[in-house]
Amino acid sequence: MTPTDPLPRGNGPLFLDCDPDAARDAFAEKSKQLQSKVMTVPEAVRQFVNDGDYLAAGGFGGDRIATALLHEIVRQQKQGLGLAGHTATHDFQILCAGNQTGRGQLLSRVDAAYIVGLEARGLSPHARRVVESGEVQLCEWTNYTLALRFQAAAMGLPYLPARSMLGTDTFQQSAAQTVICPFTGKKLAAIPALWPDVAVIHVHEADCYGNCRIRGTSVTDYHLARAAKKLIISCERLIDTEEIRRDPTATMIPFYCVDAVCEVPYGSFPANMPYEYFSDETHLCEWLTTERDPVQYKKYLHHYIFDVADFHEYLLRCGGLPRLQELRRQELFPAD
Repeated sequence: MTPTDPLPRGNGPLFLDCDPDAARDAFAEKSKQLQSKVMTVPEAVRQFVNDGDYLAAGGFGGDRIATALLHEIVRQQKQGLGLAGHTATHDFQILCAGNQTGRGQLLSRVDAAYIVGLEARGLSPHARRVVESGEVQLCEWTNYTLALRFQAAAMGLPYLPARSMLGTDTFQQSAAQTVICPFTGKKLAAIPALWPDVAVIHVHEADCYGNCRIRGTSVTDYHLARAAKKLIISCERLIDTEEIRRDPTATMIPFYCVDAVCEVPYGSFPANMPYEYFSDETHLCEWLTTERDPVQYKKYLHHYIFDVADFHEYLLRCGGLPRLQELRRQELFPAD
């Protein structure tokens, strides 16, 4: 490469502005008051998730997915959402349920690092249909660089430099650009910041103000919570603020990042909730099997999402407390 040659840049679309000053203006309007934010899942989704928003979902792979909130987004038939598909498995599968004939188009654009596959369980037939249909615009990243986008946003920077992706097909399909390091003269990938309009994160414990505790793998959620312009938290348990104050170092997400808190026991089912309950592999297999037939799949979605009043009724249809207690036993006593 000569000094006059253009620096390589990815050909993928950049779905959101990465101007930190524009993001700062949005955060300046966010309330910092210490007030109760407890509400129901339908109320939170209705108030904070709008058609056309760019959505990010917390958790990692099959762990700590905000299933209850994702179900409600599909149930309310939100339209034209963007998505950060960072290690997305069953969460992406759920949202793809909103893209079907007669139900509109829930997803319109996706920053994809890992989607369609449910890890060792196999590929989601319906998610694959949605992606292959061409109705969803895709931009590709690696898991690391998509996580780096949240970190840049949390730091208030327009981008972060990385050595990842350079010289790969993924770089070509991304929206990254190449920059020259002013100290070494070496080429680096410039990974643009990502400020989602709204994020949904499921945590172990939260108080009424939104101070949250996460046990086990947190991956990008520390940065995602600080990057999202609106944040809905679902939690296994609401705990007293005095308990939060007794061990402040356990607080992963502070109250001023949070807009809504929803108490949803077993709210990550059928995903794994570390130290709480194991994933329901039978139910996940049922999803994958039923998706093979689009007609049966629509009936399946009515049974489990559209024709239930709330997440509690969904859990009852999945076996109720006996099944949930068995999954808790599997998580806590795996050798039994």
